[in-house]
Amino acid sequence: MTLGTSTVEIGRVGLGTWAMGGGDWVSAWGTQDDRESIDTIRSAVDSGIDWIDTAAVYGLGHAEEVLAEALRIYPEDDRPVVATKGGMVWDPANRRASSRRVADAATLRGHVEDSLRRLDVDVIDIYFVHWPATVEPVEEYWATMLELKEAGKVSAIGLSNHDLTSLQTAHALGAVDVIQPQFSAVVPEAAQEVLPWAQANGVGVVGYSSMGSGLLTGAFTAERVAALAEDDWRRRSPLFTHDLEKNLRIADAMAEVGRARGTTAAAVAVAWTLGFPGLTSAIVGARRPDQLRDWIDARTLTLTEDEYLTVAAAGAPTP
Repeated sequence: MTLGTSTVEIGRVGLGTWAMGGGDWVSAWGTQDDRESIDTIRSAVDSGIDWIDTAAVYGLGHAEEVLAEALRIYPEDDRPVVATKGGMVWDPANRRASSRRVADAATLRGHVEDSLRRLDVDVIDIYFVHWPATVEPVEEYWATMLELKEAGKVSAIGLSNHDLTSLQTAHALGAVDVIQPQFSAVVPEAAQEVLPWAQANGVGVVGYSSMGSGLLTGAFTAERVAALAEDDWRRRSPLFTHDLEKNLRIADAMAEVGRARGTTAAAVAVAWTLGFPGLTSAIVGARRPDQLRDWIDARTLTLTEDEYLTVAAAGAPTP
C-alpha cells in the first residue's frame, strides 16, 4: 500500500529491529550478536519482506549501523524500504539513562543527517518523530518534518506514539503520511480512535509490537518471564508483570487458533492486528532467522469471525 501523499509503498508485514540495537542501553532486550542480526535481516529480505523499521535510539545508533551493513549486498532495485525515527536525545556517557524527547528544528535536522550517515543512504524512505516532544509543540516539529520532506531528505513523514489530538493538529498543517502506534491483542487501544481516524483521512498505519513484545508467540510462561535478563526492559513492563496472567490466556487462545489452522500463535497474533480496518502493515521483530518462520505466515493469513471470537473469549477485542 502507498503511504499517505508519498510514493512509498510497503507490504502487510515489516521487520522490526529494536532488539538488534544490542544490550547495555536503557531499553535493551539483552545482548544480541550483530552477525545474527545481519543474517536475520537478509533472511527477511530474501523471504519477501519489503520494508524494515528501525530507530536512531535503538542501541543508541547501533541498530541503524547494523541495518546498513546487512543491506549493503543488495542492488538499489532490490533493497527494502527503510523506516527510522528521531527526536530522542541520549547521553553517550550514560547508556542506561533515559533519553530525552527533543524535537526542535535543529535537533530534528541533525538527527536526520545522523541517520542518513548511519544508514548510508541519500534519502530516508520513511521518517518518524519517535515520541511527542517534552517541550516543543507538535505544530513546531511537524513544520520541520514538512520542510524535510519538501527538501527531499525523506520521502514519507510520520508520527510514532502520538495521540489523536496531536495527529489531528499535525495533519491540519500538512499531510501526515503514516503513523506508528503500538497495537496488539494485549495493547489494543489504537483501534478505538487512532485507526478509524487514519482510515478516514487516508493516513497509513504501521502497528508495532504486534506479538506483544513476544508474549503472544506461545513461547512465554511465568517462569520464562522471571528468567529474563536483567537488562531486558520487559522485566519492568506491566505487560509482563501484573497483566501477565490475562496476556498469557490470550496467547493460549491464539495458539489454539494456530493449531487448528496449521500455523503458529505468533502468526495468528500478527494476523489478528491485520484484520482491523485502517491498519496498513504490522511491524514484527525477530532476533534470529529461525524466528522469521514463526510469523511469516501472517502475510497471507486472514482470521475468521469465529477465530476472533475465540481470542475475544480470552479478553481481546474484535474488529
